[in-house]
Amino acid sequence: MRRSDDFTSVLRAGVRSRRGSVVVHLSRDLTAGAPPQVGLIVGRSVGGSVVRHRVARRLRGQLAGRLTTLPEGSGVVVRALPDAAEATSARLGADLDAAFDRLLR
Repeated sequence: MRRSDDFTSVLRAGVRSRRGSVVVHLSRDLTAGAPPQVGLIVGRSVGGSVVRHRVARRLRGQLAGRLTTLPEGSGVVVRALPDAAEATSARLGADLDAAFDRLLR
């Protein structure tokens, strides 16, 4: 996801779930028939530039293996909370799994 309009539509129209160090927003009807689109929000509250980029890399790595579980045409925005700065990749993955389990029920 690259356009701010896509982020805005998912944040406004989607459902959300906060689990641990992430908040996941899911909109099931972003683009019909297309593969799922994913966007990340890692704000300054997470930390400095180096920390934010490290968190974004970890989240991207965890999300890559979970794309097949998302419905076609859906949009997902993952917002990192300040706790994500000190979370391990395994914990970020567990938080994502818990959030997706709730949202995809």
